Amino acid sequence: MTATSMGHGEPEAWVSTGQLPTPDQIRALIDEAYERYRGVTDGAVADYIPALGVVDPALFGVAVVGANGREHSAGDAMHPFTIQSISKAFVFALVLEALGADEARDRLGVNSTGLPFNSVMAIELQAGHSTNPMVNAGAIATTSLAPGDTAEAKWEHVREGLSAFAGRELAMDDEVYASEAASNQHNAGIAHLMHSYDRLWFDPDEANDVYTRQCSLLVTAHDLAVMGATLANGGVNPVTGVRVISPDHCHRALAVMMTCGLYENSGEWLYEIGLPGKSGVGGGIVTVSPGKGGLATFSPPLDAAGNSVRGRLATAFLSRRLGLNLLASAPAGTLDR
Repeated sequence: MTATSMGHGEPEAWVSTGQLPTPDQIRALIDEAYERYRGVTDGAVADYIPALGVVDPALFGVAVVGANGREHSAGDAMHPFTIQSISKAFVFALVLEALGADEARDRLGVNSTGLPFNSVMAIELQAGHSTNPMVNAGAIATTSLAPGDTAEAKWEHVREGLSAFAGRELAMDDEVYASEAASNQHNAGIAHLMHSYDRLWFDPDEANDVYTRQCSLLVTAHDLAVMGATLANGGVNPVTGVRVISPDHCHRALAVMMTCGLYENSGEWLYEIGLPGKSGVGGGIVTVSPGKGGLATFSPPLDAAGNSVRGRLATAFLSRRLGLNLLASAPAGTLDR
């Protein structure tokens, strides 16, 4: 750990530090993870969204982007796919920036529900009917709080913000959007239920539509690694040098990712991997090691909880081998200081 001055006579703040292995070591380990898990055939693609059901299940990509901007990848890391629920983490970060940490927590909640991502029961059971920004109910509520008086203004704020995280202009997959919009009656019901409890801050149908659009943005595993590295780098995109959000709001977004990002399997994820992460039914997973960088994978076949099978295996392997796990330690005196 190291200290950085906050300025203006304020006390120093302790932040995560440390370095990734050498570029050659990173490349070798990414290649090893790709070869080790590319033959895994467990899981199934998400066919409840028709346009996702036709994706090639053999696609598999891995990318790492350091907080220093160095980029490494293997396999299908540049293959485009829709961001889906991974967008939740980054839209929450944008809303944190817009509202502040206290108001965002009060309106949206930050505790894990322990229930599936699209659970209606979670809304009914939670105190005040708030959930958290990583499940569908909380994510639609988060999107409803995006700055803008109209749906188009909110959409542009979200699209531009996620593009800033990725370091390039992101575009929507019209086919996937149309497919989701035609089959998302469950989310529409969730939006209206949240509205009935005064837990939505925009028209429920329009909020749900903007949320559907954000999930339909096209990214690659490389893009997700850059987005993760931006959160790892205190809100500054390490590739473009653009500040997207403040360091404090990075910390808050990562806290909710760490406890809620893998839904009802978040505890198992922490037990095994020990990092903030977020998955999406498009097959992506983004993982953040504060101060070090972002790790992302893409592989469409999912487990029963909606998380990429190969992606989880590769992330667990690389978390260990790259020294990313925030919860790992060694006895005092055994490591160089």
